[in-house]
Amino acid sequence: MPAHLDRALVWFRRDLRADDQAALYHALRSAKQVFCAFVLDRDILDALPRADRRVEFILGALQVLDEDLGKLGGALIVRHGFAADEIPRLVAELGAQAVFTNHDDEPQALMRDALVADLLKPLNAELRTFKDHVIFERGEVMTAAGGPYSVFTPYKNAWLRKVDEFYLSSYPVERHARALARTEFAKGVPTLEDIGFKPAGLTGHVGQGSPGAEALLDDFLDRVDQYDSKRDFPAVKGPSYLSVHLRFGTVSIRRLARIAHQLMQGGDHGAEIWLSELIWRDFYHQVMHHHPHAMTAAFRPEYDAIRWETGAEADALFAAWCEGRTGYPLVDAAMRQLNQTGYMHNRLRMVTASFLTKDLGIAWQRGEAYFAQQLLDFDLAANNGGWQWASSSGCDAQPYFRIFNPVSQSEKFDAQGRFIRRYCPELAELPAKTIHEPWARAPLQMQGSVYPRPIVDHAIARERTLARYAVVRR
Repeated sequence: MPAHLDRALVWFRRDLRADDQAALYHALRSAKQVFCAFVLDRDILDALPRADRRVEFILGALQVLDEDLGKLGGALIVRHGFAADEIPRLVAELGAQAVFTNHDDEPQALMRDALVADLLKPLNAELRTFKDHVIFERGEVMTAAGGPYSVFTPYKNAWLRKVDEFYLSSYPVERHARALARTEFAKGVPTLEDIGFKPAGLTGHVGQGSPGAEALLDDFLDRVDQYDSKRDFPAVKGPSYLSVHLRFGTVSIRRLARIAHQLMQGGDHGAEIWLSELIWRDFYHQVMHHHPHAMTAAFRPEYDAIRWETGAEADALFAAWCEGRTGYPLVDAAMRQLNQTGYMHNRLRMVTASFLTKDLGIAWQRGEAYFAQQLLDFDLAANNGGWQWASSSGCDAQPYFRIFNPVSQSEKFDAQGRFIRRYCPELAELPAKTIHEPWARAPLQMQGSVYPRPIVDHAIARERTLARYAVVRR
């Protein structure tokens, strides 16, 4: 297909790779010269603490992306400012006729893109957007009646019926890379200090950019067949640990889904469960597209009538939860893992969310906001979906009367207390049979301990929760 544009700009966002990248591929096929840019958007960065692991991760990924584009003949322009200012300015400076970028369906991102599209019109340029972050998006998987799914299993079944080689195939960027162009505007990737940030202590296991994702994937594929049996145990190497790379697009979702789908077809049950988790990701993104109100309020409006705990006592309980001093070892270990590393095991995300909403009676929005602040892999659609699932207010959520017991969850998923001992070293000397409920089962050993007593009685809290949720049944 002959190029019909002289110059185009590819705007990278949550797709920080040069391989199998939809917007980059379409730009290369559409223009004689293609320039690449990323904006360190102050609309986002100015709201963050000055030490943020995600900013560190992004800068590392940008360095890799710049190197990869350089090998293909291009370069990465990095600007620090407001995207709505910087993208039109770059278009004018480069003489580009179109900006190619991939979809971002978060409500604020849609508003930003609409503004950028309007600002490009006086420059005789247009914004062209493409699907890249999920396998199926928006209205691609719908019910027989033409509406969006609100229950996961029917959505998953429809997803599996529709998926084929076309949807899982890669975009061959390298084949068309001759259109990539260099420019004097590409001056390398700034440092943390250049943009007013400080090191936050990014843990090494996540790796840097696409090579980091590649290393994690290689490691995971050696044990994916055990994913179904090991994924729920935080002391065990069960998950893929690729969530941050999916979030920032340093790995292609098409590649992961293709691998999982092929292994599943070969009878690998672990890969089948892994694919199901990737489908959950698509599911929550289509929920966000069709129900943007759910990003701030309950998906099921009747749950907005719940009266959550507020005031000084609730604030003190919330602080104890945030800081990992609730007196429930598994909850505390999970929150300390989050605070220290920016990561939390998925089973523990459910346990801690249930504890906040159903043991402490605190609104899910407060917990969602704290996770949004701390999680390295924070993704609005998935974070919101998980919190609404735990609080029973979302689509296909657990029933309101299903309340995780933090002690039994601990006994079941960290039976030997290995995970607890790692993040709650003050409990390290307790034997496995007492570590899950130390104040009840090891009162003598815990005398004088710095580890707190439980801030709430689970049995009493459960009754309060059932009463609190009664408003939904009326």
